[in-house]
Amino acid sequence: MQRMLMLYPHPVDPAHFRAYFVGTHLGLAAKLPGILGYRYSFEVADGTEQPPYFAVFEADFADAAALQAALASPEGQTALADLPNYATGGSVPLMYPVTQPD
Repeated sequence: MQRMLMLYPHPVDPAHFRAYFVGTHLGLAAKLPGILGYRYSFEVADGTEQPPYFAVFEADFADAAALQAALASPEGQTALADLPNYATGGSVPLMYPVTQPD
């Protein structure tokens, strides 16, 4: 399995980020071809008063090829183009294989 993790630094307007992300962007992400599941959180903590990230999003795909195909698809391009509409603090994408213990 291949996972995409998006880390979102603090936005200019946290209320707008939350509302737009939940009300609009998640609907776009759900349409990614080959997506097996996704999850997100606004409760990011690292033990400091203000952690470096405001939100996280994870999406799972069968393998790296499926993830790359999803991002290259029209739905993927639409989702990527939507980032500036809410992620005013930017985003940090990470992609990696998920290893299950034997």
